[in-house]
Amino acid sequence: MRVSWLPAVCVAAALVFFSATVASTREQGAYDPEARLAELGITLPAAASPVANYVNGVRTGNLIFLAGKGPRRPDGTEVHGKLGAEISIEQGYEAARLTAINQLAVLKTMLGNLNRVVRVVKVLGMVNATPDFEDHPAVINGFSDLIVDVFGERGRHARAAVGMASLPRGQAVEIEMVVEVRD
Repeated sequence: MRVSWLPAVCVAAALVFFSATVASTREQGAYDPEARLAELGITLPAAASPVANYVNGVRTGNLIFLAGKGPRRPDGTEVHGKLGAEISIEQGYEAARLTAINQLAVLKTMLGNLNRVVRVVKVLGMVNATPDFEDHPAVINGFSDLIVDVFGERGRHARAAVGMASLPRGQAVEIEMVVEVRD
């Protein structure tokens, strides 16, 4: 018995496989967080040393748990203040963005290359806020937006954005991050 449609099905299957392979290769080729930072004009600072009895990050298996970091500027000064009082949402957003840069510096120090990031898994954003402040997510978006800008879809993460009565040294924000990495 001769099956005349079999060669056409095989050719169609091969084309689908080839197209998927090309698309997958294109996506992998496009994933370059280091190049994306350069495109954004961001130079990572040296990772700040811990200020107490802890380490910047702990790797267990393929996960890295980064300790909370705050908005430290390249000159060593920090963004201090309370959201809902002396710090605006826009200033808080910029403080959270600066914190993302600081966390990326720690991550790069630990990994050597940000291309080893498989995905950003979870972010905990703490906002130094007055009791009546309610826009914590808008502030922590400064962190999340930059992480997604750098890592693309791999940067989309689960997140909590919560208010705190105070933060160390009066920082405006402190943010932790969990990242999946490859060897």
